[in-house]
Amino acid sequence: TSSSSSIPWKPPASSHPPTITATMQANQASITRAKEWADIDPNPSTSLHVRDLISRTENINRPDDSSMALFELEALFPNKRIGFGTAGLRGAMQPGPMGMNDLVVIQTAQGLARYILQCNNGNKANLRAVVGYDHRQNESCNLSSKQFAMYTKLVFEQAGIACTVLDGFVATPILAFAVTEINAAAGIMVTASHNPKQDDGYKVYWNNGCQIIPPIDEGIANAIVEKENLVPWTDYGEQLRKLEANISTETTGECYGLSDPEETKRVEAAYFRSIQASGLVSAVCKATAASTPPKFAYTAMHGVGYPYAERSFETFHLDPFLAVPTQLLPDPQFPTVPFPNPEEKGALDNAMAFAKENSCDIVLANDPDADRLGVAECCRESGEWTVFSGDQIGTLLGHWLWETVGKKSDKPVAMCASTVSSKLLATMGKVEGFHFEETLTGFKWIGSRALALKDEGYLVLLGYEEAIGFSCGGITPDKDGISALGVIGTMAHSVYSNGKTLKSHLQEIHDKYGEFLCNNGYYRCDDPAIVMRIMDQMRNGGSYCERVGSYEVESVRDLGSPGFDSTTEDKRPTLPISASSPMITFRFTNGCVAQFRASGTEPKFKYYIELRGCPGESKPAVQKRLTEMSALILEELLHPKQNGLIIPSSL
Repeated sequence: TSSSSSIPWKPPASSHPPTITATMQANQASITRAKEWADIDPNPSTSLHVRDLISRTENINRPDDSSMALFELEALFPNKRIGFGTAGLRGAMQPGPMGMNDLVVIQTAQGLARYILQCNNGNKANLRAVVGYDHRQNESCNLSSKQFAMYTKLVFEQAGIACTVLDGFVATPILAFAVTEINAAAGIMVTASHNPKQDDGYKVYWNNGCQIIPPIDEGIANAIVEKENLVPWTDYGEQLRKLEANISTETTGECYGLSDPEETKRVEAAYFRSIQASGLVSAVCKATAASTPPKFAYTAMHGVGYPYAERSFETFHLDPFLAVPTQLLPDPQFPTVPFPNPEEKGALDNAMAFAKENSCDIVLANDPDADRLGVAECCRESGEWTVFSGDQIGTLLGHWLWETVGKKSDKPVAMCASTVSSKLLATMGKVEGFHFEETLTGFKWIGSRALALKDEGYLVLLGYEEAIGFSCGGITPDKDGISALGVIGTMAHSVYSNGKTLKSHLQEIHDKYGEFLCNNGYYRCDDPAIVMRIMDQMRNGGSYCERVGSYEVESVRDLGSPGFDSTTEDKRPTLPISASSPMITFRFTNGCVAQFRASGTEPKFKYYIELRGCPGESKPAVQKRLTEMSALILEELLHPKQNGLIIPSSL
């Protein structure tokens, strides 16, 4: 999941500099907003910091310090607020409407509570929310995921809605599972997942256990900014201070009586029972005289995953793994990985070094909230590492689940993946006879489609996205790095018992279904208008290109507004369209698929280019064709130099 912070606005080159009067008015407006904020902020630390900044701006004896304070105030208090976007909020822990802080969380919770009541015609009977939190905190500002969770509970109780706070740090998949397990109207997970340490987030799930999708997200966003929800309904800060002063954690759990330790244990036990009943757990293949079983190293990336990973291995009847000690326990400073995402270059270095020292073959890595899973394997002969991509892990999981569960199912089997993920599973489905669908990017779309397929009578064995997010066996309609961990461990035992490795097994899959090689990347683009201009150039007034260089275009799909799909009868896409988040896909007659979209949360223009090899074509040959074709596609369709796109390596 990425930050929802807005990209700083830059005036176009033709803009005139602001007048002194306009600058003074803007300065005063920021100060006024800051004063209003500090008056209702329940957090003494952040309120005091803002009041101090205001005071410093008035100090005429220290003009340099006054200017610095004013500069910070203007950054903290622009005339906008943090966006309620993909599944909720994410941003830096700091004061002001653009940050993750106590007041923003209270405002958000009040809006969410009001929206839930509105959806239930004001009927509070049997309504319940469930909240989980991770270990993130900013000590200097006295901000933390735990505190955000407790304020959420107080808000929901004020609104007359029962609220269960899971006790202690929990993994995101546990919260997603808890929503349906306790029949909640909504779930909130307070986490910034794999973002840097300064960030926190507020992820919202609906009553089906899936991340919210339109129009629910829009309804919540509108409710948050309603005037009556922007001011705390009561003095929540005083309520929390009384609880902290009067209640012992020894008898009431981690949240001063606001959490429910017993219900938390019950939900966690139900989650692992659900894995046992799902069909995912199969007999672990024992090593033969000619083979040695794989040995695993596990890293929690300074997050909350370790106890859940340990229990996952137990549930799948796997021998214990070795845990990377330097990254084992929750640490909000993330001292060894500034970007605690298993996908990031260098993020697995500590774990791989530990694995080599302890003769481990495979590294399994959860991100800090344990909803993602990274996998790496060390060759016993050469000592070289293979870090598997999300698509490669998805391929391994899809093939394994089909072979061990799908083939024996008395229900029709389905799998789904985001549209920017590899097309290999689609090919596998055609060959093997299971149903495959692609969705928009984002697990909210994968999860919601998986639920719909389940309602249609399918056994949905896998949903995945290339950003190492996997949902195996329908345990939750959200990405789940805990159950996926056990599936990979079981698969590895089977593969190694046959004298193979994950890498060689993956190659066998490609030998059967074809090589699918990807060139995924992005250009830096600070001006969203440029991205829209490039998209319009691709559209060419509705006359989409029929060739790119010598390569013939087979079909085009445009998920911008009003939308277009050359393969459908009415030329309308079957996937949802979005004017603000368009995506254009070109499919070529030689099996290449090129997709383009702007990141909704970062100043990036992303591309995903995949080429399927011809039957019997070697991997190096396919790679050569992909490299040549990618260069042509990017130049001809994006014109990077003319449009001022910045190559990441030249940033």
